[in-house]
Amino acid sequence: MSADHDTMINPGPDMQFQHFLGLGEFRLQQCSSCNEYVFYPRVLCPHCGSDELEWQPVSGKGVVYSTTVVRRREEKGGPYNVAIIELEEGARMMSRVEGIAAEQVTIGAAVSARIIDDAKTPGRKVIVFDPQNAGGGNN
Repeated sequence: MSADHDTMINPGPDMQFQHFLGLGEFRLQQCSSCNEYVFYPRVLCPHCGSDELEWQPVSGKGVVYSTTVVRRREEKGGPYNVAIIELEEGARMMSRVEGIAAEQVTIGAAVSARIIDDAKTPGRKVIVFDPQNAGGGNN
């Protein structure tokens, strides 16, 4: 009972991240000591070791830092991309870019975040990215 009870009173960073996604909010931790943004959710800042991490709303804008194509048979969904996105705030996260063919995702492409339901885990949300339209925003 103690472990479950503690989790409900003081949820861990991943549970807090999921809570914000469930509210439709994309937030990351920002360290109050060094001002760096942190992803994945943690208890201590990986930059300076501080435990002063505050949840802040982020823009959701970024660029593709790295990408690869995972090939599958068409009957299993076809190819998809796995990308590292560098957010405007400086943190990087692994995700995928949707809305274009996996092979068309390029390093340096501007993208915007979107929160969706995780197809594999009911009740869980994930962040995916869409290409920014040529005239659709600032980088």
